[in-house]
Amino acid sequence: MYISRAAVLATFAGLLLLPAAAPAQTVSIGPRMSFVQPDAVEGAPDADRDRYTGGALRLKLSPRAALELAADWRSTTSEDAAVRVRDYPVQGSLLVYPWRTAISPYLVGGVGWYWQTLEALADGEVLSAHTDRRFGYHGGFGGEINLGRRATMFVDYRYRFIQFGDDAEPAAGEQGAGAFGIPGVGSIIDVFRMSHEGAMWTAGVVVNF
Repeated sequence: MYISRAAVLATFAGLLLLPAAAPAQTVSIGPRMSFVQPDAVEGAPDADRDRYTGGALRLKLSPRAALELAADWRSTTSEDAAVRVRDYPVQGSLLVYPWRTAISPYLVGGVGWYWQTLEALADGEVLSAHTDRRFGYHGGFGGEINLGRRATMFVDYRYRFIQFGDDAEPAAGEQGAGAFGIPGVGSIIDVFRMSHEGAMWTAGVVVNF
């Protein structure tokens, strides 16, 4: 089973149109901070987490669902001041709440667009620049804590660049005659196999309007 990028984008665009038919909406906006952990490289120590600052805009569709648009920013310069790296990730997500209380857990999933610009510097001046762009899916879980009626604090954990099926890396023992020695089971597992590139923690506070 393969879910195309176009199908996901069409579904997400349809969700964006839902608020027009839902009069009881809550808009929330505020700052957030993200810590991105890259995948560990075999034979090398774990890489340090990259810290981003940004903001989140959340639109409550119903007591059980909300949309989020989040944008982050990060800029680092090499020790010799010869290269500067600027990262601009943007994520659009659907939040699903199994129940609502003072502490409300939620599932999060969506799409992301990631821009990274490398600039060659000399005496603080930009000599040349190159921008790479990536698209990817993300998913995870988190929770909200109500800070009165007008503010909400949230924390969540997200897997980045999620892939399923043929695009995912096979697990050991799932190829050949079939997983667990049962013919055909391996192909079924292939459909639901998931891989990802790193993960991220996000935390922030939004003001509810």
